[in-house]
Amino acid sequence: MSGGYLPGGRPPVPPDAAVGAPDGKSRHRIGRANRRGIRAHGGSVFRLPSARIAVVILAAIAFLTIFGSALAPQNPLQINASALFQGPSAQHLLGTDYLGRDVLSRLMAGTRLSVLTALEAVGIGLVIGAPLGVATVFLGRAFDFIVNRVSDALMTLPYVFFAVAVTAALGNSLVHAMIPVGILLIPYFFRITRAATLEFTSAQYVEAAELLGGSKLHVIRVHVLRKVLPTIVVTTASMTGAALLAVSFLTFLGIGVQPPAPSWGGMLSSDLDYLNLSPWAPFIPGALIAITVGALNALADAYRDKTGPGTLLLPEADPVIKTHSTLEAADVRQPAA
Repeated sequence: MSGGYLPGGRPPVPPDAAVGAPDGKSRHRIGRANRRGIRAHGGSVFRLPSARIAVVILAAIAFLTIFGSALAPQNPLQINASALFQGPSAQHLLGTDYLGRDVLSRLMAGTRLSVLTALEAVGIGLVIGAPLGVATVFLGRAFDFIVNRVSDALMTLPYVFFAVAVTAALGNSLVHAMIPVGILLIPYFFRITRAATLEFTSAQYVEAAELLGGSKLHVIRVHVLRKVLPTIVVTTASMTGAALLAVSFLTFLGIGVQPPAPSWGGMLSSDLDYLNLSPWAPFIPGALIAITVGALNALADAYRDKTGPGTLLLPEADPVIKTHSTLEAADVRQPAA
């Protein structure tokens, strides 16, 4: 072997042309193939009846979150002493509560507070936990050890007492109460994302990208992150349901909500105090909470079953990986005797 050529008479592949650092055309092909994979998996998910039903329910909840207060048939805060504990009627489709307020209007107006604060907690956990889960795999054992120990410490904290402490320090607001809930969601996003990332770091194409000069940021962005994305999506949907339950539980206890502001958990709590006079009342907000959380979990299960972890774009479909595999097969040949 002379002149720096590999066995078989082929010149070595420069690092900037290999899988570690694809050119513009290769990146464009990766993005296009990735978008095709997302559309294909999305279509297969929506073929499931459970996924279609869940999407319809969540679309209705999103609509109420945006327009619920404006479309409420009556003022959700208006007290009517002559209409206490009325059952469903043409004027009050879901009846009235212990102060004569329209239950349907309070449910519609309380959707925004309940949903947005749940999304606040999930956003905190996702934005901090998921990047940490990917970063700890590539930034060395010391960083991984420190983040894991902090994660273990956070998982030991009871979120109710943590929420009470934060609201006592910052003020009795549901936005403040969901900050500790979001912080306690960070370990779940971190651990799940880290486990999914570890599954792909041992793949041959990731090792080849590192050996051929690809930076850690490039390897994460091109070869790891897009394959971990389905796991992050499933975790986000599941954690949104858990955060919604946390919101309902905290407002049920009267933490973070200022009466007479409506919320799902607050309505459930107040209705239980008058169960002997209005036995059907707690089932209305309770059913709405259960249906919403069930729809989130059903959509997460459908997406996980159809995509699975890391199947957003298989290695065989990656044009850069295929190019590298072809070069590797052609270049690693024994020299002629």
